[in-house]
Amino acid sequence: MSDKTIRLNKTTIDKLPIPEKDYILYWDNKDAGFGLRITSTGVKSFIIQKRVNGRDTRMTIGRYGQLTAEQARKEAEKLGGDIAKGIDPLAEKRLAKLEQKKVQEVFEDYLLTRKDLKPRTIRDMKEAFNEVIPDWLTLPMVKITSPMVEKRHRKHGETRSKARANLGMRYLQVLFNYAMAQYQDADGNSLISSNPVKRLSDVHGWYKIDRRKTVIKKIDLGSWVNAVESLPNESMRDFFMFVLLTGCRKEEAKKIRWDNIDFQERTLTFIDPKNSKDHTLPFSDYLETMLARRKQKMSSEFVFSDEQGRVVSNFRYAQAAVENVCGVKFCLHDLRRTFASLAESLDLSAYAVKRLLNHADGNDVTAGYLVLDVERLRAPMQQITDFVLKAAGLKQAAEVIQIKQARG
Repeated sequence: MSDKTIRLNKTTIDKLPIPEKDYILYWDNKDAGFGLRITSTGVKSFIIQKRVNGRDTRMTIGRYGQLTAEQARKEAEKLGGDIAKGIDPLAEKRLAKLEQKKVQEVFEDYLLTRKDLKPRTIRDMKEAFNEVIPDWLTLPMVKITSPMVEKRHRKHGETRSKARANLGMRYLQVLFNYAMAQYQDADGNSLISSNPVKRLSDVHGWYKIDRRKTVIKKIDLGSWVNAVESLPNESMRDFFMFVLLTGCRKEEAKKIRWDNIDFQERTLTFIDPKNSKDHTLPFSDYLETMLARRKQKMSSEFVFSDEQGRVVSNFRYAQAAVENVCGVKFCLHDLRRTFASLAESLDLSAYAVKRLLNHADGNDVTAGYLVLDVERLRAPMQQITDFVLKAAGLKQAAEVIQIKQARG
């Protein structure tokens, strides 16, 4: 690549050779900063190079053929005049482009930037947008105003779901915060001046949603366990009991693989759970027996799969069957809350409960110094299991199937 100086007009431009690779620049010998770029593909484009905000900046004016040399020269003079007045043409161009950038496009940019987002979070964002603001996805982002946000949030909450109205707007707030930080001019000033969703905070417009606190009550625990144990589908039966006796989330149980199970150490590990911190727990006797049985029967890499190797899903029918038998309404996350409630009722330490549930210590300085290793959690895990089985009048299996596995 090299630069050359000539008089740019039709006669000279038509005679210019095509470079074998990269591109070559030709600068006009009379109008400083006005030039022509020719690429190895034969594309000829007029350019201008000026000092903008203390930096040499090169801008494309247009293609030769679509513009004549004289038309491009006049455009270069206009751009040069704007720059002399302190106007940054590139910033103006970016702003004009941003004014047409649609919400969906900003969302796609956001997903490209946030590579650490979990698939579940991405799915939740898409579902919330499609439910609360489907018609806004094709709107330029700058067209969304605070009154629009307030009106849509109120309408969705009144006619459909307050929780979903909140969620959709909170995700939209995230997108606006991203856009304000991402799309900036040469001086670092945001090209989007404000976040219209902030209005909901300013006017205290968010719907107050009481956090679900349902658990399986102790008085119902025995009948619930017996109803689960009566399920004809072994995988569903084991899955429900596994979630209850580990306190894990549904998605964490679905993802667990046999290489996350250590029968020699009698531990299981949830990889990349919700808080992104791998979580290891000890077995109780009941879990060891159940996992060993499944290990001998299943060939899939996943612990909870059917005979065809498919990960268990569609819990609706098994859940309804349990409810019909025992009369206890529940969702799978209620089992995690039940596990936590049982742990607290058994007078386990607050630190042990946090560790069992893989909760962050937050600002608890003492917890930062207290290390609860897996073995110290074995007795609490067994206590919880024993309480559940006692409530159901069940006996733990006396024999544990041994799985031979060499240490790694």
